[in-house]
This record gives sequence, structure tokens and C-alpha cells, in this order.
Amino acid sequence: MAQSRFRFPETFSGILFIDKPMGCTSHDVVDCVRHTLGMKRVGHAGTLDPMATGLLIILVGQATKTSQFLMGLDKTYTGTLKLGETTDSHDADGEVTQTRPVEGITAESLTAVMKGFIGDQYQMPPMFSAKKQGGQTLYKLARQGIEVEREPRFIRISALNIGSINLPFADFEVMCSKGTYVRTLAHDIGEKLRCGAHLTALRRTAIDKFTVDMSVKLADFENMDEVAIRQAVRPTFQVVPARVLGS
Repeated sequence: MAQSRFRFPETFSGILFIDKPMGCTSHDVVDCVRHTLGMKRVGHAGTLDPMATGLLIILVGQATKTSQFLMGLDKTYTGTLKLGETTDSHDADGEVTQTRPVEGITAESLTAVMKGFIGDQYQMPPMFSAKKQGGQTLYKLARQGIEVEREPRFIRISALNIGSINLPFADFEVMCSKGTYVRTLAHDIGEKLRCGAHLTALRRTAIDKFTVDMSVKLADFENMDEVAIRQAVRPTFQVVPARVLGS
């Protein structure tokens, strides 16, 4: 890896909104920001799967202390379901495990099923996830063909709306609480429809009042000069309430 162009002081801090590209992990984005700034103390507030794009909140310096607050905020996503196919990971990165016909699925039937997911509920984390159980990461077990009992987690779906439908694909938008696996939501919708489904695209468009339109693309950030970087990294108080900073 080439040497960092800058060496920001470790006292430099703030919050950066990045539009994560497809194909990289959230940790990859953190590493890129660390290298660009020449700083070690960089983190994120809520992961996105490699397949997903959109708003990723990056914490720099002292702002890393606010991660728990920011991770607790509601998120909004747009995505696409592929009906008629289930996969072991609940998304397009996994292996197809079953195919079923989609004839008879309509906007009305899909809307009716989606309405049933709105509200408070428990969701079973997928085996292909970074969640740890008994000290072991679930996706590492899944890759060995091992499935273990998981504890369901409490989530809230505040809104779930259908968009355009072009079978076997259907677009949707969802607003949900932290800890929600949207790909598992896609899988569960497919099971309720009795045709199966998996997630083929996902984009995080907002975290609370902060939207992806407020973010910078990762490639653009890497090429910014120092002045532009300082403008892109927002002071923490502009994002996190004073009551949180004072706690």
C-alpha cells in the first residue's frame, strides 16, 4: 500500500458520511479512511454487507466514542427482491437452495404480506452473519456446513412499502430499527408468499435524518485535498446531540 498523503493529528476528530460502493466491506472503508487520513483511530457506526451500497457513518478520533448512539438510530433502505428463489445467505451472494414458481404473485398479495411485517417483532439472525454465538462467528460455522441454534433478536419495522414489480423482481423501501437483517426480511417475505425470495440489491438511503445525499463517494474522498477533507469531516456536535456528548 502506498504511503498516506496526509498525517492528520490524532486530535483531529469528527464524523464522515461515506457512500459505500458495492463489493467492499465496511471494514475496508474504515481502512481506506485510516490510510487517507494517516490516522489509526477510525471506526464506523453500523455495518453494511459487501453487496450493499449507501450511507455508512465513519467516526474519526474522539467521535468513535459516539458509536453506540449512532448505531441505535433507525435506518432506511431501498432494495430488490427476487421471488421464487431462496439462498443460504438470504441474498444474491449465497448459493440457491430452492426454486419455486411465482405465478399468481401480485402487487396486492405482496403488499398484504408486507403489511404483516410492520411493527415490533423478533427476527432470527441468519447463519451467514458476523454475529457471534458461543464465541464463534456464525458465518464461519455456516461455511463449514454447520448450523446452530440462534437467539432471535427484537426489531421494529416502522414502514415497508412495495415499489415497482417486474416478476420475479420487486422493489421495496423499508424503515427499520438497528439490528434488522434486511436480507432475512426478504427471505421471510418469500416464505410468507410460499414462493421463496432473496435479496438482490440493497442501498441504505438514510440513518435517522441523515441521508445518503449528504455523503461523499469513497473514491472521491480518497482524492480530496486537505481542505476538502476537513470540510467533509463534520464536527461531532453537528451530528450527535449535546446530551450524548455530555454523558
